[in-house]
Amino acid sequence: MTQEPRSHGRDAGPAGAPGDGSAQPRPRGDTWNSGLGPGEFTAVESAGFEPVGQVLGTAVHSIGYSGVWGCPGAWSDEAGAPSSPWSSSFAPLVRTLYAARGLALSRAVAECTALAGDGIVGVRLTVAAFPAGGVEFTVRGTAVRARSRIRPRRPFTSHLSGQDFAKLIHTGWVPAGLAFGIALATRHDDWRTARRVTWTAGNQEVDGYTRLIGHVRQEARDQLALDAAKQGGDGVVVGTMELDVRERDCTTYGDTRDLDAEAVFVGTSVVRFDRSRRPTGPRPLTIMRLEREH
Repeated sequence: MTQEPRSHGRDAGPAGAPGDGSAQPRPRGDTWNSGLGPGEFTAVESAGFEPVGQVLGTAVHSIGYSGVWGCPGAWSDEAGAPSSPWSSSFAPLVRTLYAARGLALSRAVAECTALAGDGIVGVRLTVAAFPAGGVEFTVRGTAVRARSRIRPRRPFTSHLSGQDFAKLIHTGWVPAGLAFGIALATRHDDWRTARRVTWTAGNQEVDGYTRLIGHVRQEARDQLALDAAKQGGDGVVVGTMELDVRERDCTTYGDTRDLDAEAVFVGTSVVRFDRSRRPTGPRPLTIMRLEREH
């Protein structure tokens, strides 16, 4: 009776775990392409994996409705918490941003599966305006396959470079998947904030702006952790943390403005697969200085 292959687990090594003694040679005649540099390629090979091809996933979305209308109001002075209408107004837009990224990523994973790959390393996500209208979400990476009989149930995705991926594997960790944390918030420039940004205000903190970016970053971190937990991750290796703040004219009060803040965190959720394993990569080389110190 054939045993079903095991997925990434806490007590099972990942596909191609170092030192499992089950490396399988690549069939002759297979030609592959890779977005990995020479250093990344050799690092991935040392971890028991080999590239099988570059993969691409893309999705173009029309993003016009943000869910925000009228003046969002200023922050409450109580614990810096926004009112419920203020905090939930961006929900439709946030759902679209998650869906677009997820769709592009799923298409890259589908290409990886078609190549019989076990995962994607070096994932790069770009978001740019599409010339004909809308926003293009593109995912690029290199699909890899383990030289092992142990295979994951579904391909993993990771933003880590080849070298960092190898370090992860050699120290007993395995990537589970790419995780996202997205948060948007908006705040009206009330009179307290406006008077602190005039040239006569002097050097002082603009606490309204501090609260805005602090809130949106915290929300993005929380969402990143939730996304990683859904994938069974023990933690997240954060890759990028982006913050974008834009201003727009307030539609309710003339000659005033509202500030929109967007925070996007991207990382790789990781799982400990075997705490008893020891690193099997090349040992560090000790170099002694031979010149005489004066």
